[in-house]
Amino acid sequence: MVPRSPSVNEELRRRSQVRLLEATVELIDEHGYEATTLADIADRAGAARGLVSYYFPGKRQLLQTAVHRLMHMELSRGLEREPRPEGEETGRELMARAIDAILGLARDRPRLMRTHMAGILTAEGFIQCPEQQRLAGLLRDTVTRYGSEDPETDYRLLRALLMGAVVAVLLPGAPMPPERLRAELFHRYGLDWELGLPPGEEPPDGSRMSTLE
Repeated sequence: MVPRSPSVNEELRRRSQVRLLEATVELIDEHGYEATTLADIADRAGAARGLVSYYFPGKRQLLQTAVHRLMHMELSRGLEREPRPEGEETGRELMARAIDAILGLARDRPRLMRTHMAGILTAEGFIQCPEQQRLAGLLRDTVTRYGSEDPETDYRLLRALLMGAVVAVLLPGAPMPPERLRAELFHRYGLDWELGLPPGEEPPDGSRMSTLE
């Protein structure tokens, strides 16, 4: 048998990790964090139990990576949705799409996003990973194209505002309507309500998705 090349091995590892991340999102969305075990995730992904521990130190790290991947994919899909913005309104349209993408996850996947935010507030806190860095890169690019003169500071502010809005949408016993939070964020960034994807509207290209690909 001819040995696999390093590039083939790398692609197989990538696919294994993707299956684990997809399974994590699906199972925690369906059953919750406590009821989902690493063995469950491995079974859903069609992977050996030991493979989970090989790639990820624990369930909390696995969850954060999985959710950051989902957020990155949804944000990327929203920013690249047709028709592509152009002209003077490009930066404002992209900012509106970014806000709508993150608020949309809080609205459409409340159990998953509530679990994610709760994990960030634990002692382990915010876990840096390649998926989080990809997400951060998209948000930095968004504030840059919006016109920021200090993208790093404005990225951190946008991240904080979006995290606060997600918490407000998901706060048990006292949730705020996503529409009201959208209005506040749009006012903060000087965005017209018609930009992005206003509540109740579907993307013109049908790109709103609820699953990982």
